[in-house]
Amino acid sequence: MSKKTKMTGEEALEAAFNSVDHAPLLASLGIDIPHDLLRLALSHRSFANEHGHLPNNERLEFLGDAVLGLSVASQLYTQYPSRPESDISKMRASIVSRYGLSDIAREIGLGQYILLGKGETTTGGADKDSILADTMEALLGAIYRTHGFEPARAVILTLFKKKIDNATASGRHLDWKTNLQELCAELRAPMPVYSATSTGPEHAQTFTAYAHVAGKELGVGTGQNKKLAEQQAAEKAHGALTEHPELVAGTVDTWTQS
Repeated sequence: MSKKTKMTGEEALEAAFNSVDHAPLLASLGIDIPHDLLRLALSHRSFANEHGHLPNNERLEFLGDAVLGLSVASQLYTQYPSRPESDISKMRASIVSRYGLSDIAREIGLGQYILLGKGETTTGGADKDSILADTMEALLGAIYRTHGFEPARAVILTLFKKKIDNATASGRHLDWKTNLQELCAELRAPMPVYSATSTGPEHAQTFTAYAHVAGKELGVGTGQNKKLAEQQAAEKAHGALTEHPELVAGTVDTWTQS
């Protein structure tokens, strides 16, 4: 009885890539990417390392980050001519942040196409903000390599149109913990305090975070790590205080004295 021949790393990569229909992804992007470059853009280092240290998408990610940043910056410069540099800088930071990129990645269903190693697969890597954001940048890098700057810019401005149109410089650049601190300062309220709990096995924990201001629980968030859970809790607390500032307004002095 002959032994089953083990696939090489390259064969495993090709088999994993071909197991998924990429037509919907390319349709969402609105542009074609050659087979080899698309495969590379979707190859996370965890998959590459598990199969003989194949090339991964990190160089394309580096390139995509630069193309994305310039495309968004130039559009904000044109679209918001009266805004100062400090404003459009915050707006750009919001749009091209990990959270901004992962939002777009989820909108196009990118997670199901990413080639991940076994460890990342079992711990929900296909829905991690960092992996989604990095792979999104790698795809943009692949588009740039294939078609050049202007077509890549057109894809970016289409995908990010809603975020660019709705961009603000009021501090709401998706760093909700910072935003909440700024709002508390404006309301003369104490700085937020966070607490967190976790459930599940160590390799697949779910964290629940609570945001308190002046002793009041104003937001609860969940996530795959403590940081994400706190961001979500801060976002909800920010929304609560924006709608009902009277909850904590002017409490900083009394809170200090108590």
